[in-house]
Amino acid sequence: MTQYLISFDEGAMDHIPAGDWEDVGNDAHAVVREAVEAGVWVYGGGLERQRASIVGTDGSVTDGPYPETKEVIGGFSVIEVATREEALHWAAKFAAACRCAQEVRELGDPERDPSAVERATATS
Repeated sequence: MTQYLISFDEGAMDHIPAGDWEDVGNDAHAVVREAVEAGVWVYGGGLERQRASIVGTDGSVTDGPYPETKEVIGGFSVIEVATREEALHWAAKFAAACRCAQEVRELGDPERDPSAVERATATS
């Protein structure tokens, strides 16, 4: 099984009229419940607007995102399914519920690349 990140950009839902938010919330929660019942749900949530901090390689901390960044993630779900087609199917459900496009990305899988874990845990 492979995990997929399904996400949407901050501001992607700004077009939704205030009176529709309850329906959008109910629809999105229904898709989450469906994913839980199907056994594919891992985790998800919304992100606070403009609450990012950027930690540099020298340890310095600045408020983010970087000014040149045009888009940042507004919310996400992580699901675990057997195929990319299944991930796209779930993304379509989230897109309909949230009334905005969803981006799908496969997450790295240490079982497919065990050397990644070995490299990360190796001591010099």
